[in-house]
Amino acid sequence: MQCLPVPVFHECQRCTACCRWPGEVRLDDGELARLAAFRGMAEVPFIQKFTRLTRDRRGLALAENPDGSCVFLEGNDCAVQAVKPQQCRDFPNLWNFPGFEQTCRAIPRQVSPEEYARLIAHTTGRKTLPQIDHG
Repeated sequence: MQCLPVPVFHECQRCTACCRWPGEVRLDDGELARLAAFRGMAEVPFIQKFTRLTRDRRGLALAENPDGSCVFLEGNDCAVQAVKPQQCRDFPNLWNFPGFEQTCRAIPRQVSPEEYARLIAHTTGRKTLPQIDHG
């Protein structure tokens, strides 16, 4: 009988380290509409002010500040927390990169598979979870 590893849920501490890392936060049409509405803007002016073309030129990503941080990072707070993009909601539990723990202050907790699914649904807003590789 094979024992599956216990899932680890990383509890975000809102340290904003992920908002300061270089990279792209890609946006889909629904996210553009929600972000624009949240900022009280029409979509075209929002796109012109807060987005840029992705590196592969296949879509739009959030613009960055001159220091590389997210355009919506205000001090240690996300100015669009209530409607932040799915990519942001999914980090660090549904995607991350080797060594993210060196900068990210999320607290890892071993939880049951059922608790993991509940916590992921709550933090990401996803109704269904992607397949998780348990080793």
